[in-house]
Amino acid sequence: MTRRLVGAALVMLAVATLVFFMIRLVPGDPIGAMLADSGSPEAREALIRRLGLDQPLIVQFWKWFTGVLQGDFGASIYGSNQPVADILMNAIPKTLSLALLSFIIAIVIAVPAGIISATRKNSAADVGVSFFAFLGLSMPDFWLAIILIIIFAANLQWLPAIGYAPLSDGVWEWFSHLIMPAIAIGTGFSAIIARMIRSSMLEVLQADYMRTAASKGLTQNVMLLRHALPNALIPVITVIGIAFALLISGAVVVENVFSIKGLGRVLIQGIQNRDYPVVQGAVLLVSAFFVLSNLIVDLLYAVIDPRIRYS
Repeated sequence: MTRRLVGAALVMLAVATLVFFMIRLVPGDPIGAMLADSGSPEAREALIRRLGLDQPLIVQFWKWFTGVLQGDFGASIYGSNQPVADILMNAIPKTLSLALLSFIIAIVIAVPAGIISATRKNSAADVGVSFFAFLGLSMPDFWLAIILIIIFAANLQWLPAIGYAPLSDGVWEWFSHLIMPAIAIGTGFSAIIARMIRSSMLEVLQADYMRTAASKGLTQNVMLLRHALPNALIPVITVIGIAFALLISGAVVVENVFSIKGLGRVLIQGIQNRDYPVVQGAVLLVSAFFVLSNLIVDLLYAVIDPRIRYS
C-alpha cells in the first residue's frame, strides 16, 4: 500500500506539472481577456508585473507548486482576485452532490438489471436490458438533460430547470434541483455497469463451485447473493470506481446545461478567461478524485476477496 501511495503522489506531481505548462499553450492570455482592447501598453505591462507573469515559467511554477503543498492554490487573476481555494470549496459540494446522486441512480438501475439479464440469458428480459444498455450508451448526457428540462420543467413544471439548492434549504429543494442532471449523467454509466455485471455474472454462474452449490440444494437467491454476486463484483468494482471519478469529470457539460456552478462550470469559465490558477486548481482537484478512487478500489478488492493481499 505504501508503494501505491507513493505512486499516487507521483501521479499528482505529473498532473500538476502538465496542467501548469499546457494551460499556457492555449492561445490567448489572461491579460488580453481582462483588458481586451481598452488597456494601454503601460497598463498591460503593469498588470503583467503585478500578476507575476513577467517571471520565468519555472519560477512561476515553483511558487505555485510550493503554495499548493501548503494548501494555497493562489488567487484568481480574473475579476475579484478571490482565492482559488474558496472558489473550489464553494464548487465541490455541488459537484459531489451531483456525482453521488448520479452514482446511486446508476447502481440502483445497473445491479438488478445486470443480475436479471445474466440469470435469464437470451430471454425477453435479457434483450430488454441489452436494448436499454445500448440506448443509454448512445444518448449524450447533454441531449438527455435538455429533453428532461423540456418535459419535466418546461411542460409539466414539476421540477426547476436550472440552479442548485444546498441541503440547508431542505431535502426536497436539494433533491428537486439535482434529480434531472443526476439522471442525465447516471443513465449512461448505469448501462456500462449493467453490461459489466451481466458479463461477469455469466462467467461466475458457469463455475464449478456454483454447480456444487446447486447440488447441495441451496436456493437460487442464496446462490446468487452469497456466492455468485461477490465473486462477480471483483472486475466490476474497477469499473465502478473509475465510473465515480468519471461522473465528477463528466459533470462539466451537464453542470453548464443546468447552470450549476460546480467544478465543471468553474473549469470552463476559467479556461474561457485564461484564469491560470483556477484552471490549475480545478484540474488538480479532479485528478485527485481519480487517484483517490483507484486507491479505494484497491482496498475494496481485499474486502470483497480475502485472498487478495497487498504486500
